[in-house]
Amino acid sequence: MVCMIVDTLWVFLAAVLVFFMNLGFASLEAGMARSKNTVNILSKNFIVFAVSSLGFMLLGWGLMFGGDNPFLGTQHLFILGESDLSFYDGTLTSNVPFWGKFFFQLVFCGTAATIVSGAVAERIKYITFIVFSFVLTLVIYPIVGHWVWGGGWLADLGFLDFAGDTVVHSLGGWAALAGAIVLGPRIGKYDRDGKPRAIPGHNMSLAVIGLFVLWLGWFGFNPGSTMSFQNPADVMHILMTTNTSAIAAVLTATAASWLLLGKPDLGMTINGCLAGLVAITGGCAYISIGNSLLIGAVAGVLVVFAVLFFDRVKVDDPVGATSVHLCCGVFGTLCIGLFAQEGVTTLSTKNGLFYGGGAGLLGTQLLGIAAVGAFVFAASLVLWWVLKKTMGIRVTREEEIAGLDIGEHGNHAYPDFVPAVESIDYSAEGAEPEPVGAVPVAEAVPVKEAAPAGEKGAPKITKVEIICKESRLEALKAAMTSIGITGMTVSHVLGYGIQRGKPEYYRGAPVEANLLPKVQVDIVVSKVPVPTVVATAKKVLHTGHIGDGKIFVYDVENVVKVRTGEEGYDALQDVE
Repeated sequence: MVCMIVDTLWVFLAAVLVFFMNLGFASLEAGMARSKNTVNILSKNFIVFAVSSLGFMLLGWGLMFGGDNPFLGTQHLFILGESDLSFYDGTLTSNVPFWGKFFFQLVFCGTAATIVSGAVAERIKYITFIVFSFVLTLVIYPIVGHWVWGGGWLADLGFLDFAGDTVVHSLGGWAALAGAIVLGPRIGKYDRDGKPRAIPGHNMSLAVIGLFVLWLGWFGFNPGSTMSFQNPADVMHILMTTNTSAIAAVLTATAASWLLLGKPDLGMTINGCLAGLVAITGGCAYISIGNSLLIGAVAGVLVVFAVLFFDRVKVDDPVGATSVHLCCGVFGTLCIGLFAQEGVTTLSTKNGLFYGGGAGLLGTQLLGIAAVGAFVFAASLVLWWVLKKTMGIRVTREEEIAGLDIGEHGNHAYPDFVPAVESIDYSAEGAEPEPVGAVPVAEAVPVKEAAPAGEKGAPKITKVEIICKESRLEALKAAMTSIGITGMTVSHVLGYGIQRGKPEYYRGAPVEANLLPKVQVDIVVSKVPVPTVVATAKKVLHTGHIGDGKIFVYDVENVVKVRTGEEGYDALQDVE
């Protein structure tokens, strides 16, 4: 009884950590895409777990674990509504209740489907992605899972994949590759000569947060695959191989991008860490900690070359999912055949090529890679093609350019302007609400014609436009208030001066338009002397460094106050 409680708690904790990886994928993908597609990506990461859960519950579990048929489960396929699930008592482990085992496998299934999301980002129809994810987790994933983890033909041959290099990562990678090929690249990704252009992600902070969430989740993904805590030494060994591979890949991916691209590219470092985690997933229980360091180091370099390769062959993958999960999933599966070492844990019973086991295990691993790759890639291509011919898979050109947030969801993640909700009653409790758009009697001013600016006797009106760093805005506002300026318009803008800023690169490709974020402050003045406004702004903004900003001064022909119809100087009475 104690063993059952301990193992169940361990599986529960590990499953929750793997579930938490959904947040990591959502954050990483959103950060590495453009801001105009953020809502779409976040929504896809919600919906993909929902539909994968439904598909795995309706049929997927049964196809994966329903009996010992070599190719797919054929018994007790439909678990919903069954009162007696004793058929599955011995599946995976007998120490964890059925629904605990089910949920642990469910979050792995969801992970495989989520991998596809990033590779097809910024151009796929929302409904098409939902349908593909449902079919993938209803049929394709469970069949492969049965071959390896459900007692199928690959398991009978001795194929090893402890936590899912092939079943989860390369499967998701093959499906993602098929989708990226059928969809084609994003508009503007390649120039007329076929050279890839940089399309940078909009928020690298969010991407890094996603990476650390995924890294944390992997400590449930790999160690949790023991499905038992009866041998803590095994769990801790797996924990260390997982982390060691990751840190090695971080270092080598950073170094490789530094050497190849001239700068230590943060996106490559992020994908390097993921590459190390993926590469050790299949062999984390069979490989020594020293060898995990070597595997991670190679994976970190491999993923950099893979990202550049897919860009060159026009497979547009905005987040590098194919490079990370497909290439490093295949690499990690091969490493089992090379580095597996009998006795490094109680779960490791075979030796790979480098430890006297001969080529037998390596041959089996190669066969498994080829079989799974051929099946998943072919099935995914057919499914994508059918969806393309029936419901369509790509949004319109206009929608892609404007962003999927508006076209597919009708809202933005970062709205620049929010319409005022004028119907809300902000009056004191019990007071008669004021009609929308009414002008209070006490403030009503008769419409009158004033001498327009520029006519004889009319005060001169000038517009002062200030471009500055956002960090100096509050100081500028305070300084303007101190000299009697009480009205201004503030806008967020992008631009550069004659120096054109510093060159920027993303995945080794130059960013063609290096627009820097600035703040534009517009002030219309008449009573306050313009030289005073300019001198005050200069004093506040000056640091002596490039980027302090610029001040533009314009003559204003006229000003019209919309509410009262006043013109010229009279229209400015509540501005300065």
